[in-house]
Amino acid sequence: MLCLLALPASPAWTLSREAGEFMRISQQLEAVQCEKRKLRREIALAEAERRDADARALWERFAALNRDPKTARLEKRLAQLEPRLSKSADPEDLQAISRQQREAFYRCE
Repeated sequence: MLCLLALPASPAWTLSREAGEFMRISQQLEAVQCEKRKLRREIALAEAERRDADARALWERFAALNRDPKTARLEKRLAQLEPRLSKSADPEDLQAISRQQREAFYRCE
């Protein structure tokens, strides 16, 4: 009974369909995006320290993540949704997405 009372208050109900889809895809990609963020940092450090062999191996790992068909398909869909959402008339959409991205960032650290 309490679950049914909480449903109308859920922020997911107030989001547009596109924002909901964007957030679902972002959730699915969170682990990959976290790994890519870590690899970018390691690559920058390896390049700054002129460890070319390490940087090359890290770039190969990064490229392997991008070659995954499922990841590529989901990232392509995010890229299609992003311009639409940036022009969204619903301020709740952008606030919810921003909150989700901040939380994902801190979980990745």
